[in-house]
Amino acid sequence: MHCQVIQVDAILLHSKCFDCPDGTFVGNVSLVSQAIRTTPHDSSSMPPGIPYIIGNEAAERFSFYGMRAILVVFMTRYLWLMDAKAGHPMSNAEATEHYHSFVAWVYFTPLLGALLSDIFLGKYRTIMLLSLLYCAGHAALACMGLTGQSSQWLVAGLVMICLGSGGIKPCVSAHVGDQFGAKNQHLLSKIYNWFYFSINFGSFFSTLLTPWLLEWYGPHWAFGIPGVLMAIATVMFWMGRKRFIHVPAGGWKFFRELFSVEGLMALAKLLPLYLFIALFWALYDQTGSSWVLQAEHMDLNFMGITWLESQIQAINPILILLYIPLFTFLVYPLIHRFFPLTPLRKIGIGLFLVAASFALITLIQSWIDAGQKPSVGWQLLAYVIITAAEIMISIVGLEFSYTQSPKNMKSLVMAFYLLAVFVGNIFTAKINRFIQIPSSGHEQFTALVASQPENWVKDAKNAILPGYDQKTGTEDDLIARLENGSLKSIEFPDRTQEVFATAANRIIDLAKKRGHRFPDAATVSSSHLGVDPWGNAIEYSITSQGSCRLISAGPDRQKGSAWDIGLTIDLSMPPGEKQASWFDRFHPSTSWIENRAQQLGVKPKQETNVGYEIRYFSGGQTKLEGQSYYRFFTLLMLVFAVLYVPFAMLYRPKSYVLEISHT
Repeated sequence: MHCQVIQVDAILLHSKCFDCPDGTFVGNVSLVSQAIRTTPHDSSSMPPGIPYIIGNEAAERFSFYGMRAILVVFMTRYLWLMDAKAGHPMSNAEATEHYHSFVAWVYFTPLLGALLSDIFLGKYRTIMLLSLLYCAGHAALACMGLTGQSSQWLVAGLVMICLGSGGIKPCVSAHVGDQFGAKNQHLLSKIYNWFYFSINFGSFFSTLLTPWLLEWYGPHWAFGIPGVLMAIATVMFWMGRKRFIHVPAGGWKFFRELFSVEGLMALAKLLPLYLFIALFWALYDQTGSSWVLQAEHMDLNFMGITWLESQIQAINPILILLYIPLFTFLVYPLIHRFFPLTPLRKIGIGLFLVAASFALITLIQSWIDAGQKPSVGWQLLAYVIITAAEIMISIVGLEFSYTQSPKNMKSLVMAFYLLAVFVGNIFTAKINRFIQIPSSGHEQFTALVASQPENWVKDAKNAILPGYDQKTGTEDDLIARLENGSLKSIEFPDRTQEVFATAANRIIDLAKKRGHRFPDAATVSSSHLGVDPWGNAIEYSITSQGSCRLISAGPDRQKGSAWDIGLTIDLSMPPGEKQASWFDRFHPSTSWIENRAQQLGVKPKQETNVGYEIRYFSGGQTKLEGQSYYRFFTLLMLVFAVLYVPFAMLYRPKSYVLEISHT
């Protein structure tokens, strides 16, 4: 007979294997011991540990997606108000960069978790250990604003979540597959669908709840409740410990298999596939960043309910729950009638669907850039398309990766699959870093503060900053307006400010004649707006229905640099009468951010008599914005989808399954 690894539950005693010729010690036994299986059951039924894995995944995904759903909105609108002294709101491009950097590292750490699992601890112990670190990360986010610097708590919390959430990802995915043997291998596809179902079941409720908590009860509750769910997930996984198949760590066998011809060939065949999947994630994960920011400029009233911009993401898990049975029992069999629908062909169809979804998002943004306010229903249609792509790429890629990996490399191959998410999000983060233009005004102010006494900012009201020529007293000077010890705005000397103010008044007059609608950019000529003091034309563009921009190349005469100068005009229309909602009974009369701004003495945006507010800037814009941003990703995805076709035709799959035990 085969020796079994013995579960340790209480007092540990050595256990001798009397069937082994040398009588060696093979494990530990407690007074109340229970054997732990290391190989799958010789059964065609569902493994007994699956319900605990599914329940754990639902709770864990609630915590992760709830936190992730509000991250961009939190960084752009809340983070600057968390500490005792308000700072400055983070720009959209910077928040998008940080968001995708975080998501990227969440999907890099699976490589570390896989190595820890496959070589040293095994999947179960790795999941339990890193889940505790995961819980600590959520606790750190909930502590923002209570003590210390909120930005430091944010970084600490996100780092721990990266290590915790990322580290357990490949282990949980591979742990699901470990529960199956040859006789019930046919159930693996169904269970991966249920596994994905549990992910989206948890994420649906968290995507609806956490933005609502953030809006009305603030970041402490919005980040704290997902942390509680993560603790529940950890307990639930621990409860299933005696039901699981515990495949032991491979130890040095892992390296022998990794560097074997078979192991290297398996990885070499999969890595090109993961590059195509990486671009999918580069676009798909923008549903949590650039799509949320786009929704801020859309009509969020849909089906009689006014949604928060970050709640729109909740349509994705709902569609997943509908699509899983729909694709399994209808779409896939229907397509299969026309041609064999292999996993690689499913992925290929999905890549083209991603390009189609971003083409629609580009069209929506073109309406916004033209000053319209389209219904969020159009973005929901884009979700319908990209979620279909997710079904055909993410679920299929997960299952395909497991079947293509040798026995002792399951977690590692899952980690390489997740590295595709890392690569995709790093790509998006780098693009958003590249398109950011620094603000010369903020850079000059930071340098000035560093050269002054410690209490200088607290007492100062205005400061003259050197301009492009790095001298004060010249025409390119910048003026820093301070309030309550912090930088309020950057303005220009009289002559420059007068030129831009005159151009702004012309735009405002045109908007008034159009019923408080900014004129189309094509109808406003640069000659009508004039030139700046250095002879650069002042250019006009619409950024949303309620905002437009006037900008020139500034004193360095180079477009797209930190010395570009200009202003934005924000239209402040009186709010219409708010209709009573059934949800109003569940939250306070004022939002958390309104109460917090009042506590800090931050003045809300003041409406002028004409309903327009002018804000000057010096740099700080983006090189790629509006519909140009989305068009770039659309064309890139389309090119990669076309290149994928010959790759899929040349790929030759080889499946690996675990052996079963007959003891």
